[in-house]
Amino acid sequence: MDSRSTKWPRYVPFLPSALIAIGTVWNTLTPVNYWGDVMLGAAVMAAAALLSLRHTIAVGAIVLLVELVLLAKDRYLGRIDGTLELVNGLILVLAGLGVNRVVAGHGRRLEAVRSVAGAAQRAVLPTPPARVGPLAIAAVYHAAQIEALIGGDAYAVQATPYGTRLLIADVRGKGLGAVGTVSVLLGAFREAADQAPDLAAVAERLEHALVREAASGDEDIRMEGFVTALLGEITPEADRVRLLNCGHPPPCLFEADTVLSLDPGEPSLPLGMSGLGVPPADPTDWPFPIGSTLLLVTDGVTEARDRSGAFYEPMRRLSGRGPFRHPDELVEALVRDVEQWTGGPRDDDMAILAITRCAGVPVGP
Repeated sequence: MDSRSTKWPRYVPFLPSALIAIGTVWNTLTPVNYWGDVMLGAAVMAAAALLSLRHTIAVGAIVLLVELVLLAKDRYLGRIDGTLELVNGLILVLAGLGVNRVVAGHGRRLEAVRSVAGAAQRAVLPTPPARVGPLAIAAVYHAAQIEALIGGDAYAVQATPYGTRLLIADVRGKGLGAVGTVSVLLGAFREAADQAPDLAAVAERLEHALVREAASGDEDIRMEGFVTALLGEITPEADRVRLLNCGHPPPCLFEADTVLSLDPGEPSLPLGMSGLGVPPADPTDWPFPIGSTLLLVTDGVTEARDRSGAFYEPMRRLSGRGPFRHPDELVEALVRDVEQWTGGPRDDDMAILAITRCAGVPVGP
């Protein structure tokens, strides 16, 4: 189909040909009063809905030729009923061409909408740089609502005077309704990451931005809106990583074929919940050896379920699969494994961020 973003199964292009073959055989082997023309008509409409204009014209021409041959075989040519049969076939082919143009128009409009959505995604959630000093970076985002392209998860990596700071977050809700909060969160992070002296100060600024945004929202957002987030800071020497967990799934550190959970034990409350008066937790420091990879995910990964309802466990599933020489290798392995685990569509957005420390120059702004 013209401008079609949907990827059809491999058998779809052969469907009109199969219907023509069945209709022809049916007409040939059955008595004169029994017709298989409905299958020939279905072939035209299937081509109109699924194939290009050129292929639809070809299918229509073949159907009319088959009709002509069958009418000649049964000696209907020159008779009124034979002529009416040809006219009916021609009207059907013209209707099929009209359907094809309508579907093609919808396809072009859908492609334009998806193009705008893709531009919005790149503006709100740009791809992190592939390299920051000795750090190689890979990221992937899969929205639960496929046509939306972007939803309630976010990530960011930024070189600052304090080292490389990073964020991965999950906004309550999914789809386009969470995009506004994602935009506010990332805007506040980009400013705070470059100015705040430590991760606690970064988290405080994000909290302030989210509370201010929630105040202008409806009651549901004010009462129940929150964001789980993981803030990170890799030192300028790139030998250590400092993490502040705000109610988010803990990250993993892959080194050779071993996996370590960087669990702080007692995380802070999610962002947007400062009204509860609970003091924030302190950041935790971890070694970041050369060749190791830091993996950060949202709960679209950790809460992915298989058919029995069991949750996906990245550490257990990926343990022993290393070493991963580049973060892209780890991200691709994780995405494939989650898809295999769920065996179908997910019901939550999924964001993955992986950072590998390579031998190289120190990290800097």
